[in-house]
Order: sequence, then C-alpha cells, then structure tokens
Amino acid sequence: MGKSKNRWLIALSAVGIHISIGSVYAWSNFTNPLIDRFGWSASQVQMTFSIAILFLGLSAAFLGHFVERHGPKKAGLLAAIFFGVGIAGSGIAVNLGSLTMLYLFYGVLGGIGLGVGYIAPVSTLIKWFPDRRGLATGLAIMGFGFAAAISSPIMDALIKSVGVANTFFILGIAYFAIMTLSSLYLEKPEEGWLPAGFKENVKSGKVKIKKDLSQLTANEAVKTRRFYYLWIMLFINVTCGIAILSAAKPLAQESIGLSTAEAAALVGVLGLFNGFGRIGWASVSDYIGRPNTYTTFFVLQIALFFLLPQTSSSILFQVMLAVIYTCYGGGFASIPAYIGDLFGTKQVGAIHGYILTAWAAAGLAGPLFAAWIKDTTGSYANSLTFFSGLFVVALIVSILVRFDMKRLAAKQQKSVA
Repeated sequence: MGKSKNRWLIALSAVGIHISIGSVYAWSNFTNPLIDRFGWSASQVQMTFSIAILFLGLSAAFLGHFVERHGPKKAGLLAAIFFGVGIAGSGIAVNLGSLTMLYLFYGVLGGIGLGVGYIAPVSTLIKWFPDRRGLATGLAIMGFGFAAAISSPIMDALIKSVGVANTFFILGIAYFAIMTLSSLYLEKPEEGWLPAGFKENVKSGKVKIKKDLSQLTANEAVKTRRFYYLWIMLFINVTCGIAILSAAKPLAQESIGLSTAEAAALVGVLGLFNGFGRIGWASVSDYIGRPNTYTTFFVLQIALFFLLPQTSSSILFQVMLAVIYTCYGGGFASIPAYIGDLFGTKQVGAIHGYILTAWAAAGLAGPLFAAWIKDTTGSYANSLTFFSGLFVVALIVSILVRFDMKRLAAKQQKSVA
C-alpha cells in the first residue's frame, strides 16, 4: 500500500484540501456586502465566521478518532460533503435573508467540514515525512494560509458580478470537487515505512531518528501539563491573530485609508504571508526546534501588536501586518510537529484534534472581541494593545513547556541507562 503512493502527491492532495477549506480566511470579503444588504451589525456578521471556527475545533476534537480508525480518504470525503453543502447552502440563506440559516450552513456545516478536512491530511503527512515533520505539516497547512490570497480576489469579483448568493453557490460546488479529488489519493503509509534514502542512512548510522519524548494515546495526552501548555499557546496566538485576519479589510480601510478594492487586494497579498509563514516557520522549526520557534513568535508579536495602532505609515502598517500573518500561520503549521515531538505519532491525529479546541475557543473570542470594540468605540485598533499583553502570557507559557520537556528528556535518558 505505502509503496504504491508518492508522498509528494500525498502532500499535493493535502494542499488541495487545505486551499479549499482555508477560504474561510477570506470571510471579510462578505462582511460589508452583508451589512449593506441586510443592515446586520458587524458583530452579527462576524458571528458566522466565529461559529465556523468553533465547529472546526469541536469537529476536529470529536472526529479525530474517526480519522485514526477510518483513514484520511474517508475523512477527506466526509469533509468535502460537509464543507461543500455548507458553502452552497449559505447562498440559500442569503436569498432568504436568514441570519440563522447562514449560521447553520456556513458556521455549523461548513465548520464541521473545516475540522475534519484540516486534521485528516496533516496527521497523515507526519507519518509520510518522518525525516522532516515541520516541512510536512507546513506543506499541508501552507495551503490553508494561501487560500485567502487565491479566494479573496475571486470572491470580490464574483460578489460584484453575480451577487453574494450566487458566489456561495459557485464556491460550494468548486470546493466540493477539489476536496473530493484530493481525498481520493490520500492514504496512510505502511507501519514502519521510511523514505528510501532516509532508510539507508538510518541503517548505516549516518542519520539518527530523534526519539519522541513519549508515545501516548489521545486520552493519555490530555492528562499531562504539556498538553495544556500547547493549548494555551495556540489559543493566544490564534485569538490575537484571527482577530486581525477577520477584520483585516475594514481595519486597513479605517487605519491607513485604503479603498475597498485596495483593502481586498491587501487581504489577498497578506494571505501569501500567512501561507509562506506556514511553510517557512515550520521548516525552520526542524532546525531550531519547536520551543525556540514559538518563543520567537511571541516576542515578535508583543512588539508588533503594541506598535500597530500607533503607526500612520501605510508601508510600515502593511509590513507589520505581514510579519504578524507569518507568525499566525507558522503557529498552526508547527503545532502538529510539536505534538509529535511531545506525544509521539501513536494517535497524533486525535491529539491534534483535541488541541484544535483552542482554535475553536479562539475563533469565538478573538473576532467577537474585535467586533465588540469596533461597535463600542468605532475603531478596531483599540483591541490591539490588549492582545499585545496576552502575548506576554504566551511567552511565559512557552518557557514553562521547556522545563517540562527537560524533565521528560532526563527521565527518558535515565530509563535507557
């Protein structure tokens, strides 16, 4: 089974799924058109995006064991059905002018498709790339980040030409087709499989496979401190980052005076940095280690979130946003490899699903807080200083996880001796 599959085509299939479901990051393209058409508040429209992220985390947690039992192909096809129906059904909700139905289709059904589609290829790629875990997860999750760059201008053009409802119909059909075709090639490698060149190097002693700190099941992992350290770090990184992503278009318009078209283009360009940050930071983590990578994320963002609302320079504003986007994307791409380092690959998909409940919580907290600040004060920028303080907490937690890792490594060496 494993010999008949090309691991780089597996990676390409994973990218296909993630580019489809990652279109959720271009949700801000629908914000103003829905507000203008129905008179809904920013908070009401933003709730759609938040519900989608909430159900992403919940479905990833509850269906992580489904991925482990039934494999990535069936999980990917299940994701295609939920996500395709969710997006297409949102067009019906718009035609009926029903906010509740929009929450149900885009938020609940689309969110379930997001969660299953997210973890299915990632857990599989970790097993296909034992030599480069960071690169593997970065490849898959890179597609999620690049999706905004691809989807944003397409959505903007479709909304202007065929309307919001028809845009949902067209996108729903397209995403279903792409995800279905991608899922059909996904497969787990055989037990103990290693890449050809890597296998020879391991046998000859030229390369040593770094031993994981433990091999735990998902239910065992949630009983450890390090699981919650990772959860808190991901929660804070996502809460702050997703607030910026969900409000990027209106934030750019109000802060540096970009037009609607310019702001839409900026969202698309920033999506590139989200994607490059995923493959870039995840690859770097293979060399400097996951702990150093996360500490770097938090140090950078403490400064950037504090300075962002204080700058009036258009270029500087966009550069800082670009760096924030790379850290945000890099945090997602590095977390599955971090999970493998700390808990092993025994049930990495299920553990990843549990960890992603942090994304669900953050998806609810971040955008709603930013939208509430906007409705209350008239500006998105006022929430950024608060987020800068949250990164200080994340930095402390990233240091605490190092102590836990040192304790585990010492225990592992003692048992070997």
